[in-house]
Amino acid sequence: MMKIETTVVIDKPLDTVVKYFADPAYLKEYQEGFVSKELVSGVAGENGAISNMLYEHNGQKMELVETITANDLPHTFEAHYHHEHMDNTMKCLFTPLNDNQTQYTSFIHYTRINWVMPRLMAILVPSLYKKPVKRWLENFKKFVESQ
Repeated sequence: MMKIETTVVIDKPLDTVVKYFADPAYLKEYQEGFVSKELVSGVAGENGAISNMLYEHNGQKMELVETITANDLPHTFEAHYHHEHMDNTMKCLFTPLNDNQTQYTSFIHYTRINWVMPRLMAILVPSLYKKPVKRWLENFKKFVESQ
C-alpha cells in the first residue's frame, strides 16, 4: 500500500547505536507520545515476542501490538505492528560506516489501512506518514549523539 524509507547517519559506533535502539526504556527519548511497552508473550527482544505499545497524542490514546519477526541485531531488526485500523512492518538496518559512524535505515511498509480518512490521507498526502518516521529517526540520532 505505502512504503517509506528513511536514513540517518549517527556519529556514534554501531554498538552504542544498537544499545540505545534495543532498549525500550529509551523509546520515550525519541518517539513523541510514547507512554509504555508491555511484554505480552515470549522473551523481550527475541523473535516472536509480542508487546503492547501505548502512545498518546493530543489526549488520544493509540495502542499497537508489536510482534518481533527477526531480531538480528546489531545489524537488522524486523517487526510487525498491528492497530485496529492499520498494519505495518518495519525493518531497521544498522551499518557501520567507520569506527565512529553508523548508518540507520528504516523501511516501513503499511500493508493495511482500513479507516477511510487515514487511507485517503495516505493516498493524497503521504508526507503525513513520512514526516513522523523521519522525525523519529532524527530524534533518535540527536538522543544517541548526546549520550
